Amino acid sequence: MDENAKIPGVDAPIEERLLFLQENMVNFVKQYSLPVIEVSLVVSKYIRALLESLERAASASGEEIPENISKAWEIDADLTAPTIDSFPLDKLLGTLDEDRMDILDTMMRVIINGAEIPFSSALTLLRDWEMRLRIQMAEATSPGHLFSPMELPEGF
Repeated sequence: MDENAKIPGVDAPIEERLLFLQENMVNFVKQYSLPVIEVSLVVSKYIRALLESLERAASASGEEIPENISKAWEIDADLTAPTIDSFPLDKLLGTLDEDRMDILDTMMRVIINGAEIPFSSALTLLRDWEMRLRIQMAEATSPGHLFSPMELPEGF
């Protein structure tokens, strides 16, 4: 996170607060060449936490969460490619950089909470990240590919 940048206040437009989260995530992922597997684990943790919170609130008020945020977005994937479960997961998880993941995790939490980004908005942003991560992971043909830096399109 840029030390000179301030988290937008709760009175700032939601677009500005989401942009701040997006820019900081992109900058961190690029600066540290975060592997796709590490970004994926942090993003999936937040998706799970935000979705559980939204589902509790929706259930308490008799409402339903829209599918575009409650379910992962569809991707085109080669169904003949090796799947992640064919990789040695215990070995993969043992080589993760927990410190780097903790920093990304903390940065996301501080921005989401500090800017009071509505969970549904944060979840929509993270679903976009999840889709891109799933595409890159679906293209992995070996465990090493999961440790390739996350690919971010220009202007993401």
